[in-house]
Amino acid sequence: MPRYVRPAIASRTAVSAAAAVLCVLGATGSASAQSSDKPYDDRLMRLSEILGAVHYLRELCGANEGQTWRERMREIVEAEGSSALRRARFTRSFNQGYQSYSKTHKVCTQTAQTAIGRFMNEGVQIAEGLVKSIP
Repeated sequence: MPRYVRPAIASRTAVSAAAAVLCVLGATGSASAQSSDKPYDDRLMRLSEILGAVHYLRELCGANEGQTWRERMREIVEAEGSSALRRARFTRSFNQGYQSYSKTHKVCTQTAQTAIGRFMNEGVQIAEGLVKSIP
């Protein structure tokens, strides 16, 4: 069962985990550019969707983080977007996460706060799993 991390703590942890993923992805860049599909793509697309949802929800709930989550997404796209199709897939996942929550949450509620916490936890788990699994 995933552990619950308070959103403020999870925010710092998630940013650190995302940075670690980017370092690993950057280190494998030349080898990974040879093939458009990677064995970790499903997890990376889910992470992209989470980043989009978190970007929307954190701003809605007054986190005042500016473009932090969009920047993390941009870094993933730069590290992993070896083709126009691949970049479009990452962008689509991010936008789906953002748009799905922008349609259902117009004000910050307890439900939105809970979603943030769950997304932060899931994002950290995905990022840590990617760091462990990518050679």
